[in-house]
Amino acid sequence: MRSGAQSHLSVAYPAPAKLNLMLRIVGRRADGYHELQTVFQFLDRHDQLRFQLRDDGEILLRNELSQLPWEKNLCYRAANTLQRLSGTSRGIEIELEKRLPMGGGLGGGSSDAATTLVVLNQLWKLSLSQSELGKIGLTLGADVPIFIHGHASWAEGIGEDLTSIELPRRWYLVLTPSCHVSTAEIFNQTDLTHHSPRIRIRAFLQGNCRNDCLPIVRRRHPEVAETLDWLNQYADARLTGTGACVFASFADRQQACAVYDELPAGLNGFVARGLNRSPLLELLSTNEN
Repeated sequence: MRSGAQSHLSVAYPAPAKLNLMLRIVGRRADGYHELQTVFQFLDRHDQLRFQLRDDGEILLRNELSQLPWEKNLCYRAANTLQRLSGTSRGIEIELEKRLPMGGGLGGGSSDAATTLVVLNQLWKLSLSQSELGKIGLTLGADVPIFIHGHASWAEGIGEDLTSIELPRRWYLVLTPSCHVSTAEIFNQTDLTHHSPRIRIRAFLQGNCRNDCLPIVRRRHPEVAETLDWLNQYADARLTGTGACVFASFADRQQACAVYDELPAGLNGFVARGLNRSPLLELLSTNEN
């Protein structure tokens, strides 16, 4: 056992992917952030984290992505921020197993940060509320609060004003083009729509699923455009967030897998089920019982 480390916790905590089923940019704030309307749903595909308590106050990260310095990894930043704000003397060793693509619009890094905050709140016995954790998460990234909230949601503001909704648990084919799309790059484009009319939840449920970022991503990233065009042959292809990942929904797994089996060489993806409740919250509630 490493010096300062306590007994290893065998539980593997999920950090699930999400999809933006719709994304409208309805304004721009004085601080430069964009006002959004979007819909989040989770997927039954996730990164995986394990935690080992330390009594020496150290925060360590194992199996991290080698090209990303610790101080830029959202897991490390989340643990460091929570430790500093709470004043706890406890430390942690985090083992991160990445399964979700980076820069794909699936929220992997934000989900990792949220799982870290939620689990450490328990392990460090901080007793912070979900709202308090959400405010801390928002300082790390606009997508972190939805993963702390843990329920499929209609979202406004910069993505932190959340209203839980129940969505059909459809099957999704998610395709992962071999490119990285920078959210900041897309949101800084001068021809990006900034004032889409606001809609109500009912309009989305009736089929208004527009993503205002799609035209710019399609134009600037040929790999995404080609992926959209291929998937559109089989179903209504959509972009999640600012991409690069592209998805289509299907009524059942068999239909999604049938299209997956037609993937051309060089195009990767996966089939996943939509979830209205985060598997992290499901696991924690099961452990409590």
